[in-house]
Amino acid sequence: MKAMRGLTAVLYLFLAIYTLITLLPFAWALSASFKSLAEISAGGLSLIPKQWTWANYQTIFVQEPLFGRWLMNSAIAAISVTLLNLLFNSMAGYALARIRFPGNQFWFFLILAVLMVPGQITLLPKFLILKSLGWLNTYQGLIVPSAINATFIFMMRQFFINFPKELEEAAALDGLGRFGTFFQIVLPLAKPALAAQTIFVFMGSWNEFLMPLVILSDSEMFTLPLGLNAFKGQYISYWNYIMAASMIFTLPALAVYAFFNRYFIQGVAFTGGKS
Repeated sequence: MKAMRGLTAVLYLFLAIYTLITLLPFAWALSASFKSLAEISAGGLSLIPKQWTWANYQTIFVQEPLFGRWLMNSAIAAISVTLLNLLFNSMAGYALARIRFPGNQFWFFLILAVLMVPGQITLLPKFLILKSLGWLNTYQGLIVPSAINATFIFMMRQFFINFPKELEEAAALDGLGRFGTFFQIVLPLAKPALAAQTIFVFMGSWNEFLMPLVILSDSEMFTLPLGLNAFKGQYISYWNYIMAASMIFTLPALAVYAFFNRYFIQGVAFTGGKS
C-alpha cells in the first residue's frame, strides 16, 4: 500500500514538472507581449515585465493595416474547413460503417492507405491542380483541398460502428429514409465525436502554415500564421509585436477548445471502439 502511494506521488510530481515545462514557453510569450523590444533583446527568462506596456497590441493593428485582414482570412478558412469536414467526414464515415455497397472495403482500405502518405508529398500536386483551376490566392484554394480528412473519416466510421442500430431501425419504422435518419437521428446524437473532430480540425486549419505559404503570394490573402512573418525584417525581428500577435492568434483556438472540451474526452473514448 505504501509502495502504491509512493508511486502515485512520484507520478503526480512527474506530471506537475511536465506541466510546468509545457506552460513555461506560453507564459514567457504572454509576458513578452507586454515588454518592449529592448527588454526582450536583453535576454533572460523573467516572466514579469519591468515595465508593462499595451503599445505592442496597439501597434500591430495601427502599423500593420493588413493584420485585421489576415485575422479575417484565417477565420474564414478555419470555420469553412471545419464545417465542411464535419459534414463530409461524417457522411463518409457513416456510409462506410452502415451501408453495404460494392467496393465498401476497397474504399475503407484506400482511406487507411491515405493515412500513411505524408502531407508534404501532396503539396506539389495540390499546387499544380489549384494553378490549373485558377484557385491560387483565393479562398477556395485555401478551403477546398482541406474539406475532407481521411483521419476523421476513419474516426467517424469507428463511432458509427458502435452507434445503436435500434435507433435507426425505429426511425425507419417511422418513415424516415437514409438521409432523414442520418441528419435527424444519427448526427444529433454524434455530438461527442463531432466535438472532438471540431477541435482537431479547427486547430489544424487555424495553425496551418505550409499550405498557405505554397499557394498564397498576395499579402492581402495571407492567413495570420503567414502574416506574422511581416514582423520579421532583414536585420531585426520585432519579437514584441510577434508575441502580441501570437497571443491574439491563440485566443480563438483556446476558445474553441474550452467550449467543446466537455465533449472531448467522451468523443475520443467513443471513437476507439471495434473495427
